[in-house]
Amino acid sequence: MHAGRILVAKVGLDGHDRGIKVVARILRDAGYEVIYTGLFQTPETVAAAAVDEDVDAVGLSMLSGAHMTLAPLVVEAIRARGADIPVIVGGIVPDSDLDELAAAGVGTVLTPGATADEIVASVGRALAGAQ
Repeated sequence: MHAGRILVAKVGLDGHDRGIKVVARILRDAGYEVIYTGLFQTPETVAAAAVDEDVDAVGLSMLSGAHMTLAPLVVEAIRARGADIPVIVGGIVPDSDLDELAAAGVGTVLTPGATADEIVASVGRALAGAQ
């Protein structure tokens, strides 16, 4: 059974991609079709790819500290294209930023140490909430 299509992306100048590749494999092994856009994406390119690829969710890997700027811009760019695609952020995000990210439309935040089961469960919840 096909679980859904997930786009994963690295937004901004963060060049660390080992973690997102691991997450992509975890999601693939859980039955998701995963599209990885690569490094150094803009919010606009992520939103365009998400809509063009008709994905069910977007996962952003954020290790640069720019999550408070870039994640809301991705949500806005997706909505500007008329889509309502859940956005999940993974990476180094202080607890003090969680409420503001949620208010900006980010559905879930996964921090370092999240297990494969937690990642898959979070994506499943995001998709269930989108329906």
